[in-house]
Amino acid sequence: MTKLFCGNELFISEVLRLGVREVLDSRISNLKVIKELCPEAQTVYIKPPAWDYIPDLVQWADVSFNTELETLQRISDEAVRQDKVHKVIIMIEMGDLREGVMRSDLAEFYSQVFGLPHLEVIGIGTNLNCLSGVMPSEDKLIQLGLYKTILELQNEVKIPWVSAGTTVTIPLLKYGQLPASVNHFRVGEALYFGADLFEGQTFDGMHDDVLELHAQVIELSEKPMTPSGPLGKNPFGVTAQSDYEQGATAYRAILDVGYLDVSPQYLILEDEALGVLDASSDMLVLDAGANHAGLKVGDHVCFKLKYMGLALDELGLYRQGGSQRCRRAPRRAKGHGPRLSRSP
Repeated sequence: MTKLFCGNELFISEVLRLGVREVLDSRISNLKVIKELCPEAQTVYIKPPAWDYIPDLVQWADVSFNTELETLQRISDEAVRQDKVHKVIIMIEMGDLREGVMRSDLAEFYSQVFGLPHLEVIGIGTNLNCLSGVMPSEDKLIQLGLYKTILELQNEVKIPWVSAGTTVTIPLLKYGQLPASVNHFRVGEALYFGADLFEGQTFDGMHDDVLELHAQVIELSEKPMTPSGPLGKNPFGVTAQSDYEQGATAYRAILDVGYLDVSPQYLILEDEALGVLDASSDMLVLDAGANHAGLKVGDHVCFKLKYMGLALDELGLYRQGGSQRCRRAPRRAKGHGPRLSRSP
């Protein structure tokens, strides 16, 4: 799964070099980049598509996840126009309350989709943990496999995929608790961060520092630790509070990165002598204490990233108006701001 990289050719090329022949993403513009880099790769759009993007969906995605009959009818019509067969995975609601056809409606839903021209239902799937935090279990995933069997028997068809292998299910696979029927995986966080979401740690043999953020110091000065003057709400609606004694000072390092780039709560400082104080839209403020780290203006501070830090903000790569398009923010296009890099 490559949605973290928002169509960045450098990082997508690295993924493709692993020998990957199926790539999943949540932005059609990203799938376009993937197809242009590797036309033989199977591209999978991992959420129900908005109607506005169906022509692009059919052009750039070989497979899509779906839950609405009228949407599938429109995809079918577009596939006829483009003379393509579009593959479909029907998502089923299994308790997390995000996308998914209700289980009681599944048989009727499938029977209506089955006859649509230029569509091929190649799988069923489910999402767990991403919204309500419902954890996968062996019982839930066995149920999912049973729905596949029921649909196959009722309609005399074969449904090759059961798509439920996500990062949160990897521990079930590791300990032999993942049902054999689950045979399609869409993994991001475990792949790029080595994350074991059951244990809250990193899988043995994997790394959590494959991607780093390097942000440059643009000011370094010893300043009071307590604001002075009447306090109102800042642009985020928060009134500053301080636990420091009046008159306490420390070096503050201001970095060329802010909330427009990444939320500070998802940054992990590699230098324990530094601490994150807060951020504004374009600047991050660090507590450098007595500056034993020896920071200077122009130095770069290195952060490891939590998954959502990259997934939500994409480090200067942003989504325009909620559409499927991603581009570099104009401020970053001039060559300034944070750098996302691969660790050696």
